[in-house]
Amino acid sequence: MNNNTKNNIPLLESKRAWVEVDLKALSYNVASLTNSLPIGCELMAVVKTNAYGIGAKAIAAHLWSVGVKSFAVSSVFEGIQLRENGLGGEILILGYTHPNDVKYLNEYNLKQLVLDEAHAAELNDAGHKIGVHIGIDTGMHRLGINHANIAGIERIYTLENLTVEGISSHLSVSDSFVPDDIEFTKTQINNFADTIETLKSKNYDVGKRNILSSFGVINYPDAAFELVRVGIALYGLVDSDKRSQLKQNLPVKPVVSLKAHVVSVRLVEAGESVSYGRLFKAEKPTKVATISIGYADGVPRSISGKNGYCIIREKRAPIIGRVCMDWLMVDVTGIELVAPGDTATLIGKDGDKEIHCEDFAEICGTITNEILCGISKRLPRIYV
Repeated sequence: MNNNTKNNIPLLESKRAWVEVDLKALSYNVASLTNSLPIGCELMAVVKTNAYGIGAKAIAAHLWSVGVKSFAVSSVFEGIQLRENGLGGEILILGYTHPNDVKYLNEYNLKQLVLDEAHAAELNDAGHKIGVHIGIDTGMHRLGINHANIAGIERIYTLENLTVEGISSHLSVSDSFVPDDIEFTKTQINNFADTIETLKSKNYDVGKRNILSSFGVINYPDAAFELVRVGIALYGLVDSDKRSQLKQNLPVKPVVSLKAHVVSVRLVEAGESVSYGRLFKAEKPTKVATISIGYADGVPRSISGKNGYCIIREKRAPIIGRVCMDWLMVDVTGIELVAPGDTATLIGKDGDKEIHCEDFAEICGTITNEILCGISKRLPRIYV
């Protein structure tokens, strides 16, 4: 393969299906989030799972260029990738780190969230000096040391290889306005605050306190403390039933679009079927366009037979039949001049029409996070 051919591979793939990432929208969201925070509170950008599938290296580099200096990832591997890409600042590992990999935390100056007492002992016994955030379980019961177990938390401070630089927790229903959920969230915040006050009374340095993620920032700004960890809101996406709530309290713009090309157009007669399983049968002569994207690219097969659609030539084109591995079919009967090479927008804008990722996810029976993370790596990310 010569260099010209190799260099053209991303361009060739983009003629099939691709992800567009709006960096201006990302910058806007950073400014909007930062302006919403109290003085002394820092934005930590959550770029785990390859920045929710958007592309962590490019996203983190852009965030750094607009002033973000703290980042959160899922694993040591993700942290190393960002460091080797030249990213400075603080990088916090939110996931589990095996004792054999603690040396990389030290080597690459990565911070680690302590998941429980046993994890703290493993980290310490690995024999490398590292900075940590202590995870506190305030009621979610997923990770962390129980907030009432002050003695257990204190023991972390005695471990010679761990330097406590922060104390963290996570809210489980901060996006809910159900009265019982609101009370539960307030209890979590109070548990966190009480634990901190107890530690401070014993002269422990708790470092950067952080309990808020995206919806915590929106709905409970008084608990912002020194650090907030923001992921999905940073990319301008939530879930469909929360979008108005987000826009009302925190103006952000969608960062991600998902697009593909029309590759074939044909006429299907009344009574004929389309795609696997004959799920769709034409009730009248129907013009069908085949789009070069499928479930291997991240379009959930569960959208088959539902009310999913894409936008072609600024008009809605309903998805028909079962989504295939590399293809899906749409009804373009009412759209004039559709031809191979036309762009089909599954998420994003085309003229005055727009498909929100939240609505796409709802039709698929899932959430925006899963849609983004599920977009295949084989699709190029085009940063505009």
